[in-house]
Amino acid sequence: MNNNLKIKVTIGDRVYPLTINNESEEEGIRKAVKKINDLIKNFEQNYEIRDKQDVLAMCALQFASANEVKSIYNELDTKNIENKIRDINSILESRLS
Repeated sequence: MNNNLKIKVTIGDRVYPLTINNESEEEGIRKAVKKINDLIKNFEQNYEIRDKQDVLAMCALQFASANEVKSIYNELDTKNIENKIRDINSILESRLS
């Protein structure tokens, strides 16, 4: 049984046909499309960018850099947690000895 759905999304005044796996995936795609279109509108209103290609490149850069920053913070959080666990473990070992 094939659950693939065909949908069309509009990004920056262009229509893109997509094939997705299920309806729950569609919701995520539609939210992402809305974020992209909102960002496009923001760039067009606040900067003198005339070429859609330039606007889309700026959107891509914004999303990529945001994901990179999240990744860095996640790594820092993991290292901090590991360090705290080591500290607690050392304290417990010293108390139990």
